[in-house]
Order: sequence, then structure tokens, then C-alpha cells
Amino acid sequence: MSDALSDDWNDVQQEDDSQEDVMTPAELIAKLEEAWLNEKFSPELLENKSEVVECVMEQLTHMESNLQRVKKGDAKASVHRMEIDRIRFVLSSYLRSRLQKIEKYFPHVLEKEKSRRDGEPSLLSPEECAFAKEYYTNTETYLKAVALKRMPPNLQTVDMLKAVPEPCLDSFVFLRVKERQENIMVEPETDDQREYVVDLEEGSQHLMRYRTIAPLVSSGAVQLI
Repeated sequence: MSDALSDDWNDVQQEDDSQEDVMTPAELIAKLEEAWLNEKFSPELLENKSEVVECVMEQLTHMESNLQRVKKGDAKASVHRMEIDRIRFVLSSYLRSRLQKIEKYFPHVLEKEKSRRDGEPSLLSPEECAFAKEYYTNTETYLKAVALKRMPPNLQTVDMLKAVPEPCLDSFVFLRVKERQENIMVEPETDDQREYVVDLEEGSQHLMRYRTIAPLVSSGAVQLI
């Protein structure tokens, strides 16, 4: 039984040996958990991690298949089932967090995706992009049907970018430093303060304004907690 389950991840990993970047099972789950926590605690929608999501889903399916071949009554099977359920929970929570942000900030998300330059990572997966566009259309249709058509002609249009609030990038977040960072400019909290520079030591934890460390979250230099 243990041989069959221990090969759950390895079988899929061997199939991907032709790819440039091959992650171990532990590294893949760590990537998923990092993306999950960052998405959960970030005020804005982050870059999509569709490759990680697809790989985890594929490996979960493979693990489920191998688990079906385990003899009933084996105590280790329940442990592996709990691990599968834990990974599935993290994956579902990650995707749910992204959908909630898309629904909350849909015009800004679509505008940011539209203005993305060539070579920049995509904010949305193809499925998320289709969902955001459909949500935008449905919201606009609903507003026209129940409210706007009853307004005076000069008030029958609405600018979604102005009507829907933007993410608050000035909110504060907790973070853990993964890679030492020097000369991070911190904005003043009050009018009588000045900007100042700090160094972030590896392994240290901080409470900082999200806008200040947003590039570090994107690069993976810090982890939101």
C-alpha cells in the first residue's frame, strides 16, 4: 500500500520530466499554499497560478485513483485520505478567494487585464476572464432592467469603474520575509512624518502597508501571513 501511495506524486512528476522546471511534490504543495495565503490576505487580485492549480488537480486525481487500489481497513489509507482532503480544501479556498475578488472588483480587474503589456503575466486565467466578462455583462443588464431605464435620460448610463470601489492598497498586511530586502521606502503615516527606508531581514515578520510591499509579494520575496 505504501509503495502505491508513495508513487502518487512521482508518477505524474516523471511525466513532466521534459519540462524545464520540475517541482517535487512538497515544493508543489508549498507553491499552492503560498499562492493561497497571498491571495487570501492581499487586498487586490494577484497573478493567476493556473499552472500550479492544473498540476495539483491532476495529481489529486492520480492520488484518488491509487487510493482506490488500497485494501479496505488499512489504517494508512485514512491518513492519506485526510491529506487529499486537506489539499483539496486549500485548492478550493484559493479559487474561491479569487472569484470573490473578481465579483467585488470586476471592472477594475478587467481594465487591468486589458491594459496589461506584452510579456507581463496574466492576471486572469481564461476561465476567470470569461467569468469576469459575463459577470460584468449580467450586472450591467440587471442595473438597466431594474433601475437605469426608469431614470431620466441623462442618468441612464453608469461608469462601472467609478461605481465599483477599487481595492484598498493602503490597507495593512502581515508578512514574512523570504529573501533579504534592502532600502524599502516606507511612506509616512501622518503629515508630520517623513518617508524612511528600512531593511527587511530574511525570516523577520512585519506589519506594513500593502502598497509598499506589493512588488515583493509578486516577486515571491515576501509571504503574506
